[in-house]
Amino acid sequence: MTRPLRVFLCHSSADKPAVRELYQKLRAEPWINPWLDEEELYPGQDWNLEIEKAVEAADAIIVCLSNGSITKEGYVQRELRIVLDYADYKPEGTLYLMPVRLEECEPPRRLRPWQYADYFEGNRERALQRLLVSLKRRAASLGLQTEAPAIKAEREPKPAEKKPVTNPPKLEIPAQSRITNQSITNKLTLSNGMEFMRIPAGKFLMGSTKENSLAHDDERPQHTVDIPYDYWMARYPVTNAQYSQFKKKDFGKGKENHPVVEVSWNDAMEYCNWLNKILHSEFRIPHLQLRLPTEAEWEKAARGTDGLEYPWGNAFDKNKCNTSEGGKGGTTSVGLYSPQGDSPYGCADMSGNVWEWTHSLKKAYPYNVNDGREGEKASGARVLRGGSFYSFGRFARCACRSDYDFGNFYDLICFRVVASPVLS
Repeated sequence: MTRPLRVFLCHSSADKPAVRELYQKLRAEPWINPWLDEEELYPGQDWNLEIEKAVEAADAIIVCLSNGSITKEGYVQRELRIVLDYADYKPEGTLYLMPVRLEECEPPRRLRPWQYADYFEGNRERALQRLLVSLKRRAASLGLQTEAPAIKAEREPKPAEKKPVTNPPKLEIPAQSRITNQSITNKLTLSNGMEFMRIPAGKFLMGSTKENSLAHDDERPQHTVDIPYDYWMARYPVTNAQYSQFKKKDFGKGKENHPVVEVSWNDAMEYCNWLNKILHSEFRIPHLQLRLPTEAEWEKAARGTDGLEYPWGNAFDKNKCNTSEGGKGGTTSVGLYSPQGDSPYGCADMSGNVWEWTHSLKKAYPYNVNDGREGEKASGARVLRGGSFYSFGRFARCACRSDYDFGNFYDLICFRVVASPVLS
């Protein structure tokens, strides 16, 4: 079977920040379809009915426990009773109900027979890995696949058949996360500390509808774009510290982890070329290189497949990004609004903080990768995405497009890197 494992997250509303982080990490796994009320319930739906339907359809239940959820009266207790009632109908020994402690607490009596994971601050990665082991075992018992389709390995040519290398050095993966015929890694961490999140191949909604009052004309029409390959988007924009390894640049004390600004499109392209050259001996993924993302790659990484207005959902929230509404008055450290402001794939800072260069020339929609807009040597305005600390929320929407001349720079503009196929 090829459908994902359906996982229901039972929790108290007071524990939402930690549970939301767990949800994002589970959602980054392509074989898991987690269910969280704030993401799945829509205006006008019957709360009780929809939650009971979600529990009934779930393959596994994660019960998030804290002192507040255990002692609190109200809906969380009703939800817990529904979950436990469904667990009673499962055959003995079924990996179905998985308690997760968010802090030191004594699990309720009816949950004590099950082994729990401690998803404590500072210990969350280990707890996540243990939880994924159990979820994989549950998926296997249901005949569900937990490995993504393999990237076909290109046959190594015989010595006599080898051709001169004409493409830029390709991105390679360290041995511990190397892609094989059996699996595709969902996260890459390079030797310089840069993290990349996998964006699966497939279709997504690009642009804005004509009914969207916030949208500009250059975002229309909304249309479906198919990106037929997996790619890995940098989790954060390039920082001052990272850029200074390439070219010495002055920045204020304490801003090492702020996004680098005042870089032109040409500067960003040079940085990508430099990064390929110093990392090519560490990483090996056929046909991929480090470069600027196309605006289609950027937008899908920011909003997912369903046309979200912002990385976290459809309603603007000044607490999830650095825009003018937040009153910061300047850049903030990358990841300051993570995970609450992350995209569906776990990419941070895709709304606000700084505008980001893309590879694309500014052209009308619908987007077509082969119409010349991705020409590397063509001059003209290149597309910027994401808004900035100076922008209002309207300009920090995932579909919003701006542009700037490729040879100029500005103190609101940065960039992030993508590991993606070479553009022809």
